[in-house]
Amino acid sequence: MMLPEQPATFRQPSATERPWWWRLEDASGAEVAAAGFEGQRFLSQADAESWVGEIWAELAEAGVDGVTLFEHDRQVYGPMSLHA
Repeated sequence: MMLPEQPATFRQPSATERPWWWRLEDASGAEVAAAGFEGQRFLSQADAESWVGEIWAELAEAGVDGVTLFEHDRQVYGPMSLHA
């Protein structure tokens, strides 16, 4: 017996549905994994910027030195330092 596809509210949105994302970087600009923060995707640039604005201090504590914003594979801006 085949089950129906999960409703959109219960599945992770695809990269096409959420094209905005941040690359988390160390001081040299290399991509880093910060437990629980990588892989976040957003519907709009404003959503992505709000998210990083709310948790930048937590990202810095997790070892992230800077972030770069992307829409799909296009770099929008960055790197942007998370330090004063």
